[in-house]
Amino acid sequence: MKKIEAIIQPNKLDDVKEALKSLGVEGMTVSDVRGHGRQKGHKELYRGQEYHVDFLPKVKLDLFVADARSQSVIDTIIEAARTGKIGDGKIFVTNFDEAIRIRNGETGESIL
Repeated sequence: MKKIEAIIQPNKLDDVKEALKSLGVEGMTVSDVRGHGRQKGHKELYRGQEYHVDFLPKVKLDLFVADARSQSVIDTIIEAARTGKIGDGKIFVTNFDEAIRIRNGETGESIL
């Protein structure tokens, strides 16, 4: 099983969600987060004063998928979230060994 963490632009969330839904992905966790990568934020003007915004709003998706589906899920996220501009985001993939459904104690890929 794999854990896929995708950090994307907030305005691409609906596109990614619909693309994953059409792929048959049933569950995900979405968090509003703030951060920056290479772009290092940007400058804004407010009431005549310039200030630097270090942390930009992003959305983090956490998905758990079977090994066999992981590459198609990754490709789908990339396709739906890509704008071609700096700040599109990142995807992190990690292996995990066990998952347990709290309600009935069921384990393994069957809970996905």
